[in-house]
Amino acid sequence: MSTAGRLAGRTERADAMQARDIAINVPTVTVDDPITKAVRVMAVNRLPGLIVVDDRARPWTVLPGTQVLRLAVPQSYQEDPALARVLDEGSADLFWVELSDRTVGDVAPHQRAKPATVRADATLLEVAALMARQHSPLVAVVDEAGVLVGAITLDRLITSLAVYTGED
Repeated sequence: MSTAGRLAGRTERADAMQARDIAINVPTVTVDDPITKAVRVMAVNRLPGLIVVDDRARPWTVLPGTQVLRLAVPQSYQEDPALARVLDEGSADLFWVELSDRTVGDVAPHQRAKPATVRADATLLEVAALMARQHSPLVAVVDEAGVLVGAITLDRLITSLAVYTGED
């Protein structure tokens, strides 16, 4: 039983859900993939973010969707919104074409945060706390060796909590 459970006078349920129980398979990208592929993977699969893996399938970083967008939009336009306003619509749409030669590694932050990861045996509370702490709607689930085994989206976590612990 967990310390929190003992302190609250509760017993842990034998059927308590763990990260592995709600993890799903998601497509990943690598630092060598084009940014355009990363955005497409996220869009086509309706993911709230992306998991970037290294050559051993270990999470290199977990990027919320807003961070993926930040990678795609040139820094000059992010820093000066007036610059984006002066472009006509046709020119403004060309920034996407300019991304075709840039990789995830080219535009990834130099000071990247520790990836949002949990072990497969983590509790749903641990997953929720990590998502809240790191402001990430996506968490990578890893095995004992740190290899990706799945992912949990915010939507999946909230749905699982509501169904599992919901009382009418």
